[in-house]
Amino acid sequence: MLISTLSFSLMNFGVKYLSYLNSFQLIFFRSIGTFLICSALIRYQKIPYFGNNKKILLARGILGFVAMSLFFLALKFLNLGTAVALRYIAPIYATLFALFILKEPVEKKQWVYFIVAYAGVLILQGFDSSMSTIGLVLIMIGAMFSGLVFMIIRYIKQTENSLVIVNYFMGISVIISGVISIFYWIPPLKEHWILLIALGVLGFFGQFFMTKSLQMATAIYVSPMKYIEVIFSLILGVSFFNEVYTLESLLGLSLILIGLIANLFVKKRH
Repeated sequence: MLISTLSFSLMNFGVKYLSYLNSFQLIFFRSIGTFLICSALIRYQKIPYFGNNKKILLARGILGFVAMSLFFLALKFLNLGTAVALRYIAPIYATLFALFILKEPVEKKQWVYFIVAYAGVLILQGFDSSMSTIGLVLIMIGAMFSGLVFMIIRYIKQTENSLVIVNYFMGISVIISGVISIFYWIPPLKEHWILLIALGVLGFFGQFFMTKSLQMATAIYVSPMKYIEVIFSLILGVSFFNEVYTLESLLGLSLILIGLIANLFVKKRH
């Protein structure tokens, strides 16, 4: 899980570093590397390439593309660590969507933890003068779409291979972002091509090692470690982008993480 979080953190750093490019260009390069690797593994393992629930997989892919697009756009306005922490609000939306759509129950404790996490968001918005309202709106809407994605994955996890689920997401992202990028193409600097290619590889490593960790150990022990991505992102943001975090913003980020991790432990008991 540590390798996974480090991979995702480096990928997000790359997206932030290359923010002079159009966001859809970055999505294209982030997606195509993972898509090619996943496609090769699906063929190698002789897994049915298009899965069983094609319409649902398409919906997952489109919603995932929207969520990723909003996150990449938000990175242009927010500090790296703040953007990553706010994106993790998605499991709260996933739980709420599951409550109303899949009729899954929510414990009273979970509502308390949701309030704690959202208190962190309000502190960030109300007391952090560097917080961009546009960035906050983009990241929160993106988190809602991610919540829908999580709910769909929960619904089809017993019938679809994880590689197929990821492959639909990446394939759809390659097609849509590739078409849009044709009209808004900005030539990357020569020295940045390696980093662009690395986005897809790092994204695949992050997904692969996260899956492996959940297969090798009990989820309740390894899942909280994924939030270390916020710490990695904070360090990268301060070190390379001279980002500044006030005491109020650190308090807000801490409340978000406390609420999310506490909610995770409640869910994993079932």
